[in-house]
Amino acid sequence: MTVADVLLLALGAVAVGSGALVVTSTHLVRSGLYLVVSLGAIAGLYLVLGAELVAWVQVLVYVGAVVVLLLFAVMLTRAPIGPSADLDRPTGPSALIGGGVGLGLAALFADAFRWIEYPSPDPGTAETVGKEIFGTWVLPFEVLSILLLAALVGAIVLSRPDIGARPAPPAEPAESEEAPA
Repeated sequence: MTVADVLLLALGAVAVGSGALVVTSTHLVRSGLYLVVSLGAIAGLYLVLGAELVAWVQVLVYVGAVVVLLLFAVMLTRAPIGPSADLDRPTGPSALIGGGVGLGLAALFADAFRWIEYPSPDPGTAETVGKEIFGTWVLPFEVLSILLLAALVGAIVLSRPDIGARPAPPAEPAESEEAPA
């Protein structure tokens, strides 16, 4: 085994382990932090595979922006910080279904590729990736940014009851109740 193989196995184990903690944690904030670890491990996998640009995009976009937005939205909507009873579901059926789907996909891929080595495509450059992103894929990126902005504004409106609320009617002065003489 080479060093790259050991790194791939270690980073893959970290990514899968922290991904499992994301979906099994009852703490919402800890779940977001486990997501940071999982996405960071995936960025490490990209680095080991020699895709430095994809690794940095992973770190900047997913770890730096999406997870921060997730944690910001959690704090803004005043979600419970501690353990939540709503997030404590039985794990037996979901583990059985997830394991079955994973084994089925592994068998499907092993049968489909039959361990045949396919020729590698020509390596891409940052220039070609940039041309694709800012040429072909610029509209989906802009639509996604507008969607995230709308979600953030919606979270602010939902978390602040004073925005858009009608002012309370002025209180009428209380009349003194004196006994007639």
